[in-house]
Amino acid sequence: MTDSQTPTCFLRIRAIYPQLSDKEKKVADLILSDPEKIIHATINEIAGELGIADATVFRFCKRIGFKGYQALKIALATESKAPLKEIHAEINDGDDEKAIITKVFKSNIRTLEDTSKIINFNDFTKATNVLIGARKIDFYGNGGSGPIALDAHHKFLRTGLLSSWYNDPHLQMMSAAQLTCEDVIVCISHSGTSKDAIEILNIAKSNGVKTIGITHYGNTPLSQIADISLLTMSEETEFRTEALASRLAQLSIIDALYVSVCLQMKDQVKQSINKLRNAMAVKRL
Repeated sequence: MTDSQTPTCFLRIRAIYPQLSDKEKKVADLILSDPEKIIHATINEIAGELGIADATVFRFCKRIGFKGYQALKIALATESKAPLKEIHAEINDGDDEKAIITKVFKSNIRTLEDTSKIINFNDFTKATNVLIGARKIDFYGNGGSGPIALDAHHKFLRTGLLSSWYNDPHLQMMSAAQLTCEDVIVCISHSGTSKDAIEILNIAKSNGVKTIGITHYGNTPLSQIADISLLTMSEETEFRTEALASRLAQLSIIDALYVSVCLQMKDQVKQSINKLRNAMAVKRL
């Protein structure tokens, strides 16, 4: 099976696999290695084979986004009946430059493809509309997410919408405390567990501020608190952490939001870009 044919449930499992309990990993491993067995077996048969309770299998299905075991079976049968072909190549100590480049590029491509499959288009549309209607947009990101937030601010300056970016938790807190129900915060956090981000979003929400979270797939505190969550999908290797790979997916989500906003604000954006070009003309030789 090619990567483009990878069932969505496989992508969801890979994204949260490190967070699973030992019993849940038994279910995950069976699905990934032998989806045909899941399709044709009952929940009682699977639970018995794995030596776990029926309820554990059912909870696992819910955890990866299905209503239950039957919904998982239907998804597997509909999307593919072939076993997962693992193409995610680990970088090894003996790899030369060509191998490293090839593997890194393939990993990046896979991250983008996997993320595109799990994006909720309704949530994306809601995020676009919220941004268009904002009086002010604050982009927040700490650590490695800081440059992503800066890139978002840099793009949205072209739209004519009022935006700011902060990568310091104290400045984020100060800014969020001043925002109102007319404003929007876009918080970028791969882990989705940052205490600073959670505190800031809670303060903002108490003031009626609309919140958009960009984080990795899974049931994270950030995705639970944000009004709208846009999720990424990436995988970790020995020399390349999951957070590093997710940057490309985060940037792509920002790019897509920017383009979506521009299309709906075409005239305003054209005027804003012309103003920027005229202002920047003095910087050119």
